[in-house]
Amino acid sequence: MERFKEEQKETIVSTCNLLGLDRQVYYRSIQSRTRKQHISKQVIALVRGIRSIMPRLGARKLYHMLKDELSKLNVGRDKLFRILKVNHMLIKPKRSYHITTDSHHRFRKHRNIVCNTKISRPEQVWVSDITYLGSRKNPSYLALITDAYSKKIVGYDVSNSLAVDGSVKALEMALNTRKYKQEPLIHHSDRGLQYCSNEYQGILSQHNITSSMTEKYDPYENAVAERVNGILKQEFSVAKSVKSLDLKKKLVDEAVGIYNNIRPHLSNHMLTPKQMHLQNKLKMKQYKSKNLIEASFNEI
Repeated sequence: MERFKEEQKETIVSTCNLLGLDRQVYYRSIQSRTRKQHISKQVIALVRGIRSIMPRLGARKLYHMLKDELSKLNVGRDKLFRILKVNHMLIKPKRSYHITTDSHHRFRKHRNIVCNTKISRPEQVWVSDITYLGSRKNPSYLALITDAYSKKIVGYDVSNSLAVDGSVKALEMALNTRKYKQEPLIHHSDRGLQYCSNEYQGILSQHNITSSMTEKYDPYENAVAERVNGILKQEFSVAKSVKSLDLKKKLVDEAVGIYNNIRPHLSNHMLTPKQMHLQNKLKMKQYKSKNLIEASFNEI
């Protein structure tokens, strides 16, 4: 064995001399490559640990959550992106839309007052929406109410129908968990039958909540709600083909808990929705939609 090692060293020396390389440089390059591979394996293990509960979490949020551990490995944001790219772990966004809004009804439609409102605190504006879950053979619907300032999901319900009951249950949950009850509140939604119905509007009036509605069918008019829908469906895969309604509800419960309490938000200065909801000092990050110049909603 010793003789074999000596022969191997002599071969390397001869090769290095032939190529005009320094033997020490050769060995250092091997050590450097081995060290980089070891660091990459550690980084991938850290990422997989987080993605076990948030399977499609993006690289910027991963960097924020792993910043301390990555710093010990001397891995910055750009290096993290490179490691993820080489290992095919960067997330490509998916987009799909299913229209769940029926605005052809006899009930009163309210004008959009949110587009000119500067949002500066939690429970100033709630945005509501209904998104499609499941498949055509086994459809179900998720009614959501999200705080526009903190992006916290304050109310939700999963049902097999687009009837008003699901939206009402989501609203009742939001009202039961409301923290700042003395502050004025605007409820913003599309012009769907569920939100215009006498039952839903009656609950809003009973709690002195002002109603605001989109004036066109444009996702950018209700950008916060549309984005939160997308996060739950794309990052948490709550739209999986699950037949049991009870199981769907459990999956949504789990996803909302992780979303509210663990997942950082770019528009929340990398705070979680729960953390953002407990303060009102930070200023929201704003953007102007490409279709509605007057609209001023958040990055998520």
